[in-house]
Amino acid sequence: MNPGPVHPSRDATTTLRPVTRARIDSGFWAERRRTNAEMSIPQGPRLLEEAGNLTNLRAAADHTGAADGFAGDFQFQDSDVYKWLEAACWQLADGPDPELAAEVERIVALIVAAQRADGYLQTYYQLGGGEPWTELGWGHELYCAGHLMQAAVAHHRATGGRQLLDVACRFADHIESVFGPGKQVDAVCGHPEVETALIELYRTTYEKRYLDLARYFLDRRGHGTLAAGGDRGHDRDPGPEFWQDHTPVREADEVAGHAVRQLYLLAGAADLAAESGDSELRQVLERLWQDMAARRTYVTGGVGSRHDWESFGDAHELPADRAYNETCAAIASVQFSWRMALLTGEARYSDLIERTLFNGFLGGVGLDGLTWLYVNPLHRRARAHERPGDQTAHRTPWFRCACCPPNAMRLLASLPHYIASADAGGLQLHQYAGGTYGGDAFTVRVATGYPWHGVVDVTVEDAPTVERTLSLRLPAWSTSHRLTVNGRPEKTTAEDGWLRVTRHFQRDDTVRLDLAVAPRLTLPGPRVDAVRGCVAIERGPLVYCLEQTDQPGGLDPDTIVLDPAAPLTEHERPDLPGGLTSVTATGRSLPPETPGWWPYLPHGAVPPQPGRPVALTAVPYYTWAHRGAGAMRVWVPALAPGP
Repeated sequence: MNPGPVHPSRDATTTLRPVTRARIDSGFWAERRRTNAEMSIPQGPRLLEEAGNLTNLRAAADHTGAADGFAGDFQFQDSDVYKWLEAACWQLADGPDPELAAEVERIVALIVAAQRADGYLQTYYQLGGGEPWTELGWGHELYCAGHLMQAAVAHHRATGGRQLLDVACRFADHIESVFGPGKQVDAVCGHPEVETALIELYRTTYEKRYLDLARYFLDRRGHGTLAAGGDRGHDRDPGPEFWQDHTPVREADEVAGHAVRQLYLLAGAADLAAESGDSELRQVLERLWQDMAARRTYVTGGVGSRHDWESFGDAHELPADRAYNETCAAIASVQFSWRMALLTGEARYSDLIERTLFNGFLGGVGLDGLTWLYVNPLHRRARAHERPGDQTAHRTPWFRCACCPPNAMRLLASLPHYIASADAGGLQLHQYAGGTYGGDAFTVRVATGYPWHGVVDVTVEDAPTVERTLSLRLPAWSTSHRLTVNGRPEKTTAEDGWLRVTRHFQRDDTVRLDLAVAPRLTLPGPRVDAVRGCVAIERGPLVYCLEQTDQPGGLDPDTIVLDPAAPLTEHERPDLPGGLTSVTATGRSLPPETPGWWPYLPHGAVPPQPGRPVALTAVPYYTWAHRGAGAMRVWVPALAPGP
């Protein structure tokens, strides 16, 4: 039994449960995870050392007050250590790695030594940053505590060790002694995260106090406990929506504020709904997920349209060139959607997970595993004027605010646990990745060339002794499919996004799902005004983009329109980054800029007509920004039909 990062208790009211046996060992995601294991995770300790994170833990462990102070720019730097630890532990759950295991235990020992006798642990405040629990808006103490708890759960589940779990429990006990009605502090942290972590700690220890504490934080938020203007020494005032303190979770009718904060909060609320059986809270979460998906999500699955406070925008405010789409927000979206998939059993949540994983998330991870994007726009101009810092569309080895790289590492390391689930009736495959999934009674092996090819073979390895149902998600993008069992056509109709095969399975029975994977054009919704009149190219679960480097003569994608009436063709391109399938479309070059000093024309004037046809090459969005600076766009203006 090898539970992953979300493991509902035996009393939880989820419709589905994650499988206890999950291993990705072939195909697309196996390659991405191999890069994560061999390149990304091993460099973590060195980068955390260079950034001062580990220096701070050593200084806090000194306990003499002789340290020179906190190294770094942000109070929350401890969380980067905890996220890396979680990633490393999920990687160790995949198989033995003595060198990585030694690094993990070395850093665990540092954390054990750094914790105060009363259970408190936050190096910024231990090294002279101020009094604990006095800067709730920006201090991130509970946020860091949450990531510590998640790392501790991963360490315990992967290795069986209790050292880090004991640290997490002591800190949780300390938090419980400080927070609550009539206690030292009756308020919330500016950055949600501790809520979902406390519930996973409860699921690991069966200590109900941790579940009750999570419920307190979730119900206390939205009552204006975070002071306007932040805290002592801070003159920034993002407003209460920024940290979801403007309305209680149960009364909210839209997602708002900082995107990562909002979605971590909702992930915790989904965990609470699962453990408490709160049907009203579940309905609220379904409503908020619908608002996020239908009104505030990019075609890539990215969320967070505003650079200003890294926030959600208004409904349908989805500008391509100013899209923020923080990589951490994509990860938070996956976490929220996965909990909703387990809670409800509905396929739409896993549809969004697929879209986000392949596009909005993976675009933030360099193909080499050594570079990252903090923000993920859908349009970059040839001469983009970007402010210096983390929020640029340039792949970077690390960031001053390094939340995204270790967060991406932990999602990739734990990815097998987001692939499949089970219930009393059988097994469900939410995502398609080569590997083995199931439990003691029903285990299958998946072989597939997805996303490049649409054939998914599911072969039974451990057959149940009674009739069971194997459910395969029919992707929302699919318009044509064929299902066979042992080579014979299976007549089944998709219900709520699932193709269900019910039978008395035998070992080596094979269910084949053949999805027609072909390039297609996608239109924006009519209210998404920022890209009205444009089209995007997709193929299977992948969103494509035009990069300047691929166009004939280095043609700027901003100077063309795409002909939607012309056919799309696909080509195997092992020469392009990572080896991929490209798509060729037909466009026309725009005429030169309007002569004179004024770019606008009177109504009724005949604008200059586009020029000669030109072949355009589109590549998967996740591969962009690997071949130098240059223009890129996902949404391309469509050539208007002739008279």
